[in-house]
Amino acid sequence: MKISNVMVSVDLGAAAADRVQLAAGLAERFEARLIGVAARPVLAPMPVGDMLEVERVWAIEERLAAEQLAEAKALFEREAGAAEGTAWRSAPAQPLAYLVGQARAADVVVVGRQGPADGDPGPMGVAAGALLMEVGRPVLVAPPGIERLAAKRVVVAWKDTREARRAVHDALPFLTRADEVLVAVVGPDADREGAEDVAAYLSDHSVAVTTHLLRSPEVSAADEILRFAGREEADLVVMGAYGHSRLREWIFGGATRDVLQTTPVCCLMSH
Repeated sequence: MKISNVMVSVDLGAAAADRVQLAAGLAERFEARLIGVAARPVLAPMPVGDMLEVERVWAIEERLAAEQLAEAKALFEREAGAAEGTAWRSAPAQPLAYLVGQARAADVVVVGRQGPADGDPGPMGVAAGALLMEVGRPVLVAPPGIERLAAKRVVVAWKDTREARRAVHDALPFLTRADEVLVAVVGPDADREGAEDVAAYLSDHSVAVTTHLLRSPEVSAADEILRFAGREEADLVVMGAYGHSRLREWIFGGATRDVLQTTPVCCLMSH
């Protein structure tokens, strides 16, 4: 698998500039095209009362949407720097639906983390969880403040599910370039999840890989993986997303939800 197109979600939140820089660095590393994408819905007034007033408010909203999309484009062009082969796509539309549609041209989509303390990205922001469920592409979730991803030490959070298998395959362009990949399995049944097969598969792709069975976690699976990544000084975690239904995870909790909200490192996820 070769990464030829890196797509990045652009909004006007505080973390957007760092996210574009990170995506530009990936595009340079993979000799790929960098595609910036932004959408801003036109907030339509209720069609009641004075129709002239409704039309006036609609015109104001249209103008505001156009201005903010122009700001997003300027931010993208500025932060992409000297990246070769850039492209820009934008529309007055719902951001999630628009990004999902544009992702047909992407090999990987970069989006921002949206935790409780991360600030509001505004009406152009795209939630990573919703994107993962619909996009059909690997999603790189970037926490605020990270403008470069070395991916020299990578943790694969392994659980023998369809989603995790998909994530490992999608991550091969990163894994084959890493200095070390650590396959980590959490839980009392860690030795039954097939980690050795995963390591052998990666080794066949010339990946330097080791396995780590974390049988007795003192915290949740998500926290254990993130702690392990911290101890190993990894800056990328690869994992499957939403092995349970997304609704179940948001109601009862789950590894995907926890990682999306709290990860201090970049996470490459597939569903």
